[in-house]
Amino acid sequence: MNTRQVRVNEGLLEGEETLSYAVFRGVPYARPPVGDLRWKRPEPPKAWEGIRQAVVFQNRAVQNQKGKAFYQKEFYADPEFLPPMSEDCLYLNIWTPVKKKAEDGAYPVAVWIHGGAFLGGYGSEIEFDGAEFAKRGVILVTINYRLGPLGFLALPQLALEDPAQTTGNYGILDQIAALRWVKENIASFGGDPDRVTVFGQSAGAVSVQTLCNSPLARGLFARAIMQSGGGVNNGLARDLHREEAYRIGEMLMRSCRCDRLSQMRELSAEVLCKKTQTVIGKIKGLPFSPMCDEYVLPGTYDENIRAGRIADIPYLLGSNANDILVRRRAVGRPGGKLYQGCIDWALAREETSEQKTYIYYFNRALPGDRAGAFHSAELWYVFGTLARSWRPFEEWDYEISDAMICAWCNFIKYGDPNGREGCGSDDWKPYRREDPCIRDFG
Repeated sequence: MNTRQVRVNEGLLEGEETLSYAVFRGVPYARPPVGDLRWKRPEPPKAWEGIRQAVVFQNRAVQNQKGKAFYQKEFYADPEFLPPMSEDCLYLNIWTPVKKKAEDGAYPVAVWIHGGAFLGGYGSEIEFDGAEFAKRGVILVTINYRLGPLGFLALPQLALEDPAQTTGNYGILDQIAALRWVKENIASFGGDPDRVTVFGQSAGAVSVQTLCNSPLARGLFARAIMQSGGGVNNGLARDLHREEAYRIGEMLMRSCRCDRLSQMRELSAEVLCKKTQTVIGKIKGLPFSPMCDEYVLPGTYDENIRAGRIADIPYLLGSNANDILVRRRAVGRPGGKLYQGCIDWALAREETSEQKTYIYYFNRALPGDRAGAFHSAELWYVFGTLARSWRPFEEWDYEISDAMICAWCNFIKYGDPNGREGCGSDDWKPYRREDPCIRDFG
């Protein structure tokens, strides 16, 4: 394995290089949010002297290690892909093509935001990898961000500490800090800071939708992809207002037997994570998620999309046949709130913008069990990592994966998922009321 060095604002990084791509793992994009920085906005990372080795994935955010048995088997069973947990978790990973000629120009960039209900997940999960993107001329960046109460706790005491009197959206502010770091440094990796696509799945898609609503993220990306989590009134992106967020935060304080903020800061991250479980069962929906705070997230999700108060850029979004919130589905007939939410998003965009919206539907029942095209099933395909899975994938699955990667890379490059450079189809039209085109995968 060869090495490759890149200079960023903070110093010199050394990653690994193959014949077709280089990868830089565990790059800090903010200072560790520990000690006095817990429940504070992310601060820029400190500079270092000498060469910083970027060959190992760094810590994932503190989270409950025991999730649903199904997803534990699917994504979290291989210890090789389970980095340590720590509050010191604000790192990103970069896969970049190995440039062959000077005239190749700068590469487009895709920044991936993982899902996990804002309670779990990390940017180096077994199903995530940037090799296939880099081979197709796209730089992939995956990020970690603060989760659960460490990323989304809202309390009046915390609002008083903030210059903008805001609280609760620390995880989203982490994502904005990562995008800002990419904007400032990606040219050193051969990337184009003006051609950044932000994309994510589930809570990652809700994050993308939040970023598209946030004035703080304007100008940091030019396109967006939302997988099983974006849309209008879709059941996931809910309007969490300040009063309810405070109620949840105070519920956690009582569970921790704390009266003061200083006591909460003295608790270990593991205790906070454990106490979160007592809160989850007492409320409806995601307990710790983005809050409508009139600063990071002004207005509400549905009001903003219908009024055109979101990033005016091309969008690609979709859902899966057996997705979350899909209870019953007639054979061959798509349904569910996520599916309809994507359609309503496209219709709202048609009323307020000339930018295009593309919709997909993932309908491949994965082999190996009866889970079907479950929530998150498309991730193996989008990242081209089927060979890492325990499932007995067939040749057809690899063909679906290639088609999805081609479409995603075309969209990242051009704002259009259709075939370019001999890759992808040429019949995926933007969704319109008079021409309701939805691309089926599988």
